[in-house]
Amino acid sequence: MLDHEEVVIRVGRRSGLPVILAVHSTVLGPAAGGLRIWHYPDWRDGLTDALRLSAGMTLKMAVAGLPSGGGKTVVALPEGTRLGPDRRRAVLQDVADVIASLDGTYATGPDVGTGPADMAVIGETTPHVFCRPEESGGSGDSSPHTALGTIAALRAVSRHLHGTPALDGRRLAVIGLGRVGEHLARLLAAEGAELTVTDIEPGRRATAEALGAVWRGPEEILTEDVDVVVPAALGSLLTREVVPRLRCKAVAGPANNQLATPDVADLMHRHGIVWVPDYVAGAGGVVNAISTELHHAGPGEARARVLAIAQTVGELLDAAAREGLTPARAAAETARRRLRAAASGACGESASLASRGWGHLPRP
Repeated sequence: MLDHEEVVIRVGRRSGLPVILAVHSTVLGPAAGGLRIWHYPDWRDGLTDALRLSAGMTLKMAVAGLPSGGGKTVVALPEGTRLGPDRRRAVLQDVADVIASLDGTYATGPDVGTGPADMAVIGETTPHVFCRPEESGGSGDSSPHTALGTIAALRAVSRHLHGTPALDGRRLAVIGLGRVGEHLARLLAAEGAELTVTDIEPGRRATAEALGAVWRGPEEILTEDVDVVVPAALGSLLTREVVPRLRCKAVAGPANNQLATPDVADLMHRHGIVWVPDYVAGAGGVVNAISTELHHAGPGEARARVLAIAQTVGELLDAAAREGLTPARAAAETARRRLRAAASGACGESASLASRGWGHLPRP
């Protein structure tokens, strides 16, 4: 916890469930991050998730050039707990109370287990929320923008590997057909990619069939012979045991916390596999939502920032190759440089970023 500015753990007075809010950094501006409502064997596992995810959000914001810091909220559900409508609303009101108590230090949006309708409930209590439904004045579902940003990242990967950003004919394995994964698979199919897909929900096999994709079980898709593996579900799927069995050239996708341990990035590098950090490839949703709702950019400008992820990824891969680093280390160095500059006020990426108009931000 010592790396974090603030960690709040509170038992919701309505729901009786633990609400964990981690603010990792506000150096670049007020923190932002999603609300995850998920099942954990123990509430402390939810705390671990919140700490890791909030630190990842700081990196995501810094690498993307956003005037925001990193945070995360987790509601830890005991295994087997199911939330009916009334208790779900109680949980969201408890979350809203914790966010409101921070008085603008942190704003939340959707994550695993939550969506725009949940943000509308939180917005009844506090304005520090994003990705509310469009009819409620928000930017709506972030999933299409996350998927669009991932497509931009995959184009940069294709250019790095093949000399062209075209995805037509590239073999990609998409892991997870949830909100983001399904949008992503549809975009990839439209671009002519050859898809292999999976999901823990067997009912989503119909989506695969509609897209003309090959279906594989979750336990076998990681080792498919493809150009790129695209994680789009829960994290920690890349382990030291799995990496030697990978047959892809690259791994790039929007799922958070893809590495079981940080050293797996180095292991993939030694095996000749390009790994684009998840907080870079998956930044599109938060880039769009924060630029639109928190910094009042127009839709064209916000979309341009999402598509600029291709430039960000391309620059990171070039820097990594030039300096003999992994892309993960190149991204971390970019983030640290921007955070140091903001903390010292030495350049345009200073703490004043938080109060500037979006059009004045430096490109990532």
